Amino acid sequence: MILTAAFFSAAIVAGTPLLFATLGEIITEKAGNLNLGVEGMMLMGAVMGFMVGLKTNSPFLAILAAAVAGGAGAFIYAFLTVTLRANQVVSGLTLTIFGTGFSGFIGKGLVGEIMTVDIRKFFAPVEVPLLSKIPIVGQVFFHQDMFVYLGYILAVLLGIYMYKTSKGLNLTAVGENPAAADVASISVSMYKYLHILLGGALCGLGGAYLSLVYVPAWQENITAGRGWIAVALVIFATWNPYKALFGSYLFGGLDIIGFRIQGSGLAVNQYFINMLPYLVTIIVLVTISFRKSKKNSPPAGLSVPYFREER
Repeated sequence: MILTAAFFSAAIVAGTPLLFATLGEIITEKAGNLNLGVEGMMLMGAVMGFMVGLKTNSPFLAILAAAVAGGAGAFIYAFLTVTLRANQVVSGLTLTIFGTGFSGFIGKGLVGEIMTVDIRKFFAPVEVPLLSKIPIVGQVFFHQDMFVYLGYILAVLLGIYMYKTSKGLNLTAVGENPAAADVASISVSMYKYLHILLGGALCGLGGAYLSLVYVPAWQENITAGRGWIAVALVIFATWNPYKALFGSYLFGGLDIIGFRIQGSGLAVNQYFINMLPYLVTIIVLVTISFRKSKKNSPPAGLSVPYFREER
C-alpha cells in the first residue's frame, strides 16, 4: 500500500505540468482557436522562470516571469490568428518552433545550472492539515507542493467559470458561433484575445513547474514533448477541465512507470517504456474520433477565422 501510494503521488507530480498546459489549451480552444504552440509556450515559460528564479532568488518573480513569457508567446499567436486571421495550424506550429529556439538561445548559458536552495525549499511538499492524515488518499493528494494544489484549484475554478457563469457561457458562444455571439453584443475579438493570453500563461506555468520544481535544473528541451501530449489530452478530456485532472495524472503515471518497472527488476525494453505515453495518446485519439456525441465534440468554430464583415 505504501508503494502504491508513493507511485500515485509521483504520478500527480509528473502530471502537473500536463495539467497546466491542458487547461491552457482547453480555454484557448473554447474561444475557437486551435493553438498547436503549447510546446513552445511551455519552453518559453520554463526558461524565463528558471532564469529569473536563478537571478533573483524569488519564487514569485520566477512564476510571474514564466506566466508572462507564456502569455507573450500566446500574444504573438493571437495577433496572427485573430487580428490578421492567419492560418491557426501554421501559426501554432511556428510558435512551437519559435519557443524552442527562444529557450535554446536564452538557456544556452544556463545548461547545468541548478535552482537555488531557497526556491527549492519554497516548492517543497507541504501537508494539508487533517486531509493529509487520510490513509493513502492523504499521502497521494494532500502531501504535495504548491504547484500541485494550484492545479487542483485552477481546474475547479475553470470548470465553474465555463459552466456556471455568464462570462463562461459567452466564451462558449464565441467558440461555437462567433457571428451569433457578435450579434448578441459579445466582443468576439476581446474574448479571443483574453482567453488565448490566459491559456498561454497557464502553459508557461506548466513549463516553469518542470524547471523550478520537477527537475529543478536547466536542460535543453526540458519539456520533452509534453506540450504535444497536452494537445491530445484536450481531446481526451473532451474540453472539460474536470476530466483534464484525471487525464493529466493518468499520463503522468505513464511517464514515470518505466522507473518503477526498472526498480522492480522486470526485464522490459526501455524503448517500449519510453514510447508508452505516446502510444496511449494515439490510442486515445483514435478512440475519441469514433465518438459521435455532440457533448464530446470540439467547439463548432474551432480553427475557423472570424471576419465580422462576412457574417
